[in-house]
Amino acid sequence: MTDVQHHLRPGSLQLPALPPLSLYLHLPWCLKKCPYCDFNSHQVPDGADAQAQQAHYVDALLADLQASLPLVWGRSVVSVFIGGGTPSLFAPEQIDRLLAGVRALLPMAVPCEVTLEANPGTFERERFAAFRAAGVTRLSVGVQSFNDAQLRALGRVHDGAQARAALEEAARAFDTFNLDLMYALPGQTLVQLEQDVRTALSFAPPHLSIYHLTIEPNTVFAKFPPRLPDEDTAWDMLDRITELTVQAGLERYEVSAYARTDHRCAHNLNYWRFGDYLGIGAGAHGKLSFPQRVVRQVRHRLPELYMGKALAGDAVAQQHEVARRDLPFEYMLNALRLKDGFTLAHYTASTGLAPVTIEDALREARRRGWLEQQGDCWRPTARGFDLLSDLQQLFLPGA
Repeated sequence: MTDVQHHLRPGSLQLPALPPLSLYLHLPWCLKKCPYCDFNSHQVPDGADAQAQQAHYVDALLADLQASLPLVWGRSVVSVFIGGGTPSLFAPEQIDRLLAGVRALLPMAVPCEVTLEANPGTFERERFAAFRAAGVTRLSVGVQSFNDAQLRALGRVHDGAQARAALEEAARAFDTFNLDLMYALPGQTLVQLEQDVRTALSFAPPHLSIYHLTIEPNTVFAKFPPRLPDEDTAWDMLDRITELTVQAGLERYEVSAYARTDHRCAHNLNYWRFGDYLGIGAGAHGKLSFPQRVVRQVRHRLPELYMGKALAGDAVAQQHEVARRDLPFEYMLNALRLKDGFTLAHYTASTGLAPVTIEDALREARRRGWLEQQGDCWRPTARGFDLLSDLQQLFLPGA
């Protein structure tokens, strides 16, 4: 059971107010595990009764949320994100039941952005309008590439034609949607990258996320590394992405995100502004603030174990209080991803720490040309964006 009094005891911080709260719901199953993916995703078991499995999992999610209410009592939710896995594998009826349960348990801000991740497969595409009717306001379509050979190299289950059809349907069913692309793919050339980006932009996406393929530990690609473009080619690709998105009227507001006016992702912005998020579902992570501490939680990872534990009121596998000395780095790990940067007042309000705690790191970042100051606001320079990991590491304890 949730012991909220443990989190409300005296601590080392003094937060003037609690930050905005988002809700993350993790749906862990995929048709097939991609070789580059290090998320908590699991292939749908052979012979599984999908309808019964999905219903049971939604029961567990709502039980988990119910048990977590004392931790967020009285707080409204500014955004909901249904991620995975492949959430679009779930029947619209289960998504409807899930969101109805969320609305019954938690006050939701008006408007409240509700995002669902979707794959471009024909089976899922036919559900897009029904997801909208269930209360989803924003779709995020995981295209990754339009090139059939590169999609095969990435282990994706869709092809370029299905990706195009999915985006056409997303544009019909939703006022706003996101298109996910990856670059620096196995064997990809600069010309192929440009073709992918031009194809993506031809759908006039309100929001575009473009990620550099990285080899993560404990993935198939880590065990059997593919041949990727060299570093110089990858930088050329990023430069071309920047040029093409500017020409298309998309603003790069975050290191990997481009959007039209009024189409920035509210949920991700709350992450990057060090807001709170309650993470529900198998392996979900969460961050919750209390007047004198910041706490991180992790749910049980394996779906079957999670369902049993959640229905018994014991979904949290781990939780810990973020140490005072770690808060500057945790804040900057998020805030420095934003082109608009942060203010010292927001840093203090979010961490309970005085600006003096990051004075030396700010001074060094400005000396290196990675940060610039305008009044109380600090923003990454173009070079700071390019060397983001190095910039963030200046705020590590003892750096």
